Amino acid sequence: MNILKEITEILAEILDIENHNISPETYVIRELGAESIDLLELAVALNSGFKIDVNDDEIFLRKLRQYITEAEQQDNDILQYLTEKLPFLMQERLEEIMADIENGPTLKVKDLISYVEMQRNVD
Repeated sequence: MNILKEITEILAEILDIENHNISPETYVIRELGAESIDLLELAVALNSGFKIDVNDDEIFLRKLRQYITEAEQQDNDILQYLTEKLPFLMQERLEEIMADIENGPTLKVKDLISYVEMQRNVD
């Protein structure tokens, strides 16, 4: 099963867009315009399509800013803290997110892929 292909098809269906506009580097919210209801549908589709447990807060990086604040308040290394809280993201991706965080929602299609891969290895 090609995870990128499956996620691309799910996103295209939910967001009613052409799937050739979707790549691993595509921002789900910024570029595709996904809204809260779309993310809920996406979570359900990923859950049933890949037979995985989906934690909305994790997969959609909802607590990202909270985790950054917690790390700062506890005087922890932010990247290390994020690695513990979001284990499906590699340090390189976390560095990219930190550099881009001021531009708005940082969730990319490749983050969804990483999450699905991690959950499939857990199950």
